[in-house]
Amino acid sequence: MGHPKRLGVMGGTFDPIHHGHLVTAEAALWAFGLDEVVFVPTGQPWMKADREVTPPEHRYLMTVIATASNPRFSVSRLEVERRGPTYTVDTLQELRRQAEDEVELFFITGADAMLEIFHWKDPEEVLSLAHFIAATRPGYDIARFEKEAPTSHPKVSALDVPALAISSTDIRRRVQAGQPIRYLVPEGVETYIRKFELYGGGR
Repeated sequence: MGHPKRLGVMGGTFDPIHHGHLVTAEAALWAFGLDEVVFVPTGQPWMKADREVTPPEHRYLMTVIATASNPRFSVSRLEVERRGPTYTVDTLQELRRQAEDEVELFFITGADAMLEIFHWKDPEEVLSLAHFIAATRPGYDIARFEKEAPTSHPKVSALDVPALAISSTDIRRRVQAGQPIRYLVPEGVETYIRKFELYGGGR
């Protein structure tokens, strides 16, 4: 009898997906011996209700483009097709239901997002469904994280990933300002952004 499949779950808005996301997923894949990482673009993220988010189909397709070259990465339409607000607890429950065999889930998120975990819907249920990998960058205030986050919880681990000072917010700002984003996102994602004139960039 083999071990349960170790499935990494990389949730995010991916507006747009960038090299920082990909590096984090790859680091988690190797550090935790994962069999695969599934990227789950959010549908209607309830925590980002204060700003307009790019339609989910665009974010889904950019994520497919960005991950296509890695055979151990895949992309789920689970949240894109769900109506109403997106909650992590619902997604983890559904991924467990969809698994054909026994599966062990590892939810990969940023350390800052991990600090908000107790503001999420059903935090204890979320922690019972998956092991949480909180990605930190070199220079990150790990002491603050350890103080505020539930790192004493047996299902929470911190993972140091290479410093990539790239953010989706900055990429959207750059596109709007007509500045280059080459090498910040995969080439196919940049082409997609230009083709569909996302983020107010125009041609």
